[in-house]
Formats: sequence, structure tokens, C-alpha cells
Amino acid sequence: MRISPPDPPVCDAWCVHTDVTSKALAGMPDEDTLIDLAELYKIFGDSTRAKILFLLYEAPMCVCDIAESLSMTPSAISHQLRILKNAKLVAYRREGKTVIYALQDDHVGQILRLGLEHVRE
Repeated sequence: MRISPPDPPVCDAWCVHTDVTSKALAGMPDEDTLIDLAELYKIFGDSTRAKILFLLYEAPMCVCDIAESLSMTPSAISHQLRILKNAKLVAYRREGKTVIYALQDDHVGQILRLGLEHVRE
């Protein structure tokens, strides 16, 4: 027999605290920004992309290094890197014939660290 969790507590009386709601709504980003934020989190929602980001957090790498590290094909890694690059999470530079990928900036590393900290709590 499965026992359902209790319902969350609700207000006993209908009373809107306009000072609280007004302040909260004033800080709410616009709809387009919220859509962009949701799309960003969708990118992090794939474990292969998360693995790639964690590798690049440790060191810049080429496609072959990433593919070898994750036991995947360079083609599969390139596909994921294209998604990460389009989301502005990964940047690249050329070194001769080799393309080296790295995290776009410190914000990406911070998102990874905070997310990992949260799930490990």
C-alpha cells in the first residue's frame, strides 16, 4: 500500500500580501528572458553535455580528447559541442589544425559548481 505525502500547508484565510507580491513581481525578469533561462537549463539537462562541460571545466580539450575521455565518437561529441557553442556555454580557438574547446566564461563554471553542490546536499 502506497501512502501519499501530506498536502503542503495553505493559508487558512484568503489574504493577499500585496507588499510581498509587488516586490516579487518587480524583480521578475521579462517573459523573453525567462524563456532564454529555461532554454539554458534545458541544455544542462543532458548528461552527455554535462560530462563535456565538466571535462572542459578541468581543462580545455579538442574533440578527440573529449571523445576518448567519454568513449564516444568524435561525430557525437561535435554534435553536442555545436549545441553548447550555440548556447554560448563553450568557446573555441584554433591551434594549427586543432580546435580547442573551453568553457565560455567563469559563469559556466559557477553554474556547474552550484548545481553539483546542490545535488550533493
